[in-house]
Amino acid sequence: MGDGRGPLAGVKVVEMVGLGPGPFAGMMLADMGADVLAIDRPGGVSISLSHDICRRGKRVVELDVKTQAGRKAALEEIAGADALIEGNRPGVMERLGLGPADCHAVNPRLAYGRMTGWGQEGPLAHAAGHDLNYIALAGALHPMGAADRPPPVPLNLVGDYGGGALFLVVGLLAAIHEGRGRVVDAAMVDGASLMMSMFHSLRASGWWQDARAANFLDGAAHFYGCYACSDGKFVSVGAIETPFMKVLIDKAGLPEIWLQRHMDRAAWPVLKAELTALFATRTQAEWCDLLEGTDACFAPVLPFWEAHTHPHAVARGAFVTRDGVPEPAPAPRFSRPGPA
Repeated sequence: MGDGRGPLAGVKVVEMVGLGPGPFAGMMLADMGADVLAIDRPGGVSISLSHDICRRGKRVVELDVKTQAGRKAALEEIAGADALIEGNRPGVMERLGLGPADCHAVNPRLAYGRMTGWGQEGPLAHAAGHDLNYIALAGALHPMGAADRPPPVPLNLVGDYGGGALFLVVGLLAAIHEGRGRVVDAAMVDGASLMMSMFHSLRASGWWQDARAANFLDGAAHFYGCYACSDGKFVSVGAIETPFMKVLIDKAGLPEIWLQRHMDRAAWPVLKAELTALFATRTQAEWCDLLEGTDACFAPVLPFWEAHTHPHAVARGAFVTRDGVPEPAPAPRFSRPGPA
């Protein structure tokens, strides 16, 4: 984690500290071995965390880049960097004298990464917003939730981190590889929209109905959803393909005729009601004993603060402990092939 042992060893990144996806992108680069210098404002960002996972592996300095001395010090660091991350509204870095033109004047090969919700151009570019707004406009929020209620408020994973930070990381890696001074415009609304590609394909191919909760991936189907157990805990089932549904049928003692009705949308409400009643007859642990590790496409629904205790997470070392607190380990993982 930022110690020179990863595939990005020798890569230097300057991160202008902000909130959410920018620091997450910087953490990922540090996890992969980059030397990440986080430039924070005096007093820190508006939300101060006693345990900030997104700062792991980074060096942190405080600079007031609104002053001539602070700007000069920042440019000195940028001059030797491979990439920069900033998450301000369009125009802010330019007004500070740290925009792409300013930075490329001292470092022409710099990959300049810009993380925003709406992007650098367009009628909404200067408007405030958050994850929920970006995924709403991208069409990613509308298919979620029950048909008779407004879409639910999901955790800010799709816009901030999936459509934002991860696309910024991909763009920066491509620009660093090229080494010719690209500006990476990573907009959460763009990333969230691109993540909907499969659903656009399904609809264009006649596999997706426009109504919410009417499709095989949006909660309508009995074979793809979550169910309550007798102890109030939950389990998840994702037996989309018929071979996997057959395993669930065999293990749970369900009628074989279910396979014939697997993709019969008219039968889904009845089958879902029957599965709901069935899962309510046993505890989560009992269902795990019966189905976990099989091809029924099953997993218990765990609170995120308990995920590190699951045997699979333990076996893979999916969490690390820092300052006595378990936190998700770096991902993806890298290894080299052993000797022939």
